[in-house]
Amino acid sequence: MGSYLEELRSYFQTHNKQKEYVGHNSKVHTIGWNADGRRLASGSYDKCVTIFVFDGHRETLRKDYTYKGHGDSVDQLCWHPTHAEQLTSASGDKTVRIWDSRTHKCSATINTKGENINITWSPDGHTIAVGNKEDLVSFIDVRSQKIRQEHQFKFEVNELSWNNSNDLFFLTNAQSGQGYINIYNYPEMELVHSIHAHPGNCICIKFEPHGRYFATGSADALVSIWDAHELYCKRTLPRLEWPVRTLSFSYDGQLLASGSEDQSIDIAHVETGERVASISVTYPTFTLAWHPRHFFLAYACDDKDDRDRDRDAGTVKLWGLADRS
Repeated sequence: MGSYLEELRSYFQTHNKQKEYVGHNSKVHTIGWNADGRRLASGSYDKCVTIFVFDGHRETLRKDYTYKGHGDSVDQLCWHPTHAEQLTSASGDKTVRIWDSRTHKCSATINTKGENINITWSPDGHTIAVGNKEDLVSFIDVRSQKIRQEHQFKFEVNELSWNNSNDLFFLTNAQSGQGYINIYNYPEMELVHSIHAHPGNCICIKFEPHGRYFATGSADALVSIWDAHELYCKRTLPRLEWPVRTLSFSYDGQLLASGSEDQSIDIAHVETGERVASISVTYPTFTLAWHPRHFFLAYACDDKDDRDRDRDAGTVKLWGLADRS
């Protein structure tokens, strides 16, 4: 394992350049790559979803289209797990929208009961789960575009995720100031495990692409990597000092990127927990996502305009580019 870790470190010593792209006129809350890695979507406080097209040969993004229609901030988005053209967005306007990136149209608007902040698409593609500020989680049937079931929780619900086999549903949450991962069987939604994961609020959760592990990030600034089958904590990453807001595994499951209010993004080797690389940032990191086929990391921070510090820059960055100098 040591030799592969050294290989990764030396790779990123020559692949540590980045480019910046303006996608919005306000802060970017959420980004995500589609299934084939040809498109990157971003959602913003400016109520819009922007689509970029990725050119792998040139290692560049090109702004393709901006979807308008939401009446409030777009807090989270995600793509269909296998259909590369479909994505969904959750907004404070009490709707969930499904977009088609071929036709550039909104193919469905689903009205929900509250201001939506978290969204995830089931691995089988049939269901979208959305959580709102009142800790209500709604399950939307994608075919009928209707809410199939709702669950009201009595604790603060943060992020949502299915496991890769689609039969368990995970919620990161806070109860009495402590961080928990609640695991429900799906679709019955009966609680099967509750893991006391962190001494602080458990904020985010991400599954490794092959489903072997998942990672959680917490208000205690720790990142934990868990065995997805045995449900034990394999290791914790202690390098950040601020609450962990966003996580992403690389396509091969070997790397885990973590973002927070720290002035760096940590990139860890999953097997050993060692740092592989670090990206210096000036502002808090809201969202990050590894490309599904290459070692490119897209991310967005609370960046300000260089000329006007009171204005959000609305930029998306792409890191991991070859040093051509």
